[in-house]
Amino acid sequence: MRALFAVTAIAVVTSCSSEATPVDRATPDPRPSLRAEVVETLPHDATAFTQGLELAGDTLYEGTGMEGESSVRAVDPATGEVLREVPLPDDLFGEGITVVGDTIWQLTWRDGVALRRDRETLAERDRVGYEGEGWGLCHDGERLVMSDGTAELTFRDPETFAETGRVEVRDGDDPVTQLNELECVDGQVYANVWHTDRIVRIDPETGLLTATVDLEGLLSESELADADVLNGIAAVADTDEFLVTGKYWPKMFRVRFVPL
Repeated sequence: MRALFAVTAIAVVTSCSSEATPVDRATPDPRPSLRAEVVETLPHDATAFTQGLELAGDTLYEGTGMEGESSVRAVDPATGEVLREVPLPDDLFGEGITVVGDTIWQLTWRDGVALRRDRETLAERDRVGYEGEGWGLCHDGERLVMSDGTAELTFRDPETFAETGRVEVRDGDDPVTQLNELECVDGQVYANVWHTDRIVRIDPETGLLTATVDLEGLLSESELADADVLNGIAAVADTDEFLVTGKYWPKMFRVRFVPL
């Protein structure tokens, strides 16, 4: 496996107070606030309007958007080199993607179709229609989870794309809207919140937030001048790390989510 995936040793120093009560030690924050600890900075195509990001093996799959510019591509995550790329028809606006075995599902924004692709060649196999907008997509091992910019997540069959259920995402009693790119990890769903530097972690069974992650400050002010919003999260298998980037970002970051 490439050097990108070498184990990085980080010493963690912990301390405890002799005055802490058993309740203090035994009662964790049920909805912790986290931040991104940067493990490695990687190149990213600054012309890519990133809509979906997923790491499978040593290959990073990325879906991009904008009419006339949308594509799906296979990328070397260590170098940013595009290994394969297939454009969408000019009239389609690409959105989120996810890998399911030898298939890649790719959403479109307001075109009402999901594209089923061959993972090896990226070629389109067929299309399935759906109602509403398409934003983010991930696979939890049993079902697809899809966002549409609202506070709802829709569950879909990974073979047919048929809807199988829905859940409203809430922060306490308040709905959390603008859910965008998704990543399914260990029974939880991570979602970029559009127009923010925030990722939320969601329990898909209840819809409740289980953590929030602040990613502000990854890009410098000069880099932000030509970049768009944070969007793109891909879990690194067998670690507690993620790759994150954004639309038109010149960099991608390998990060670990740690307490604020």
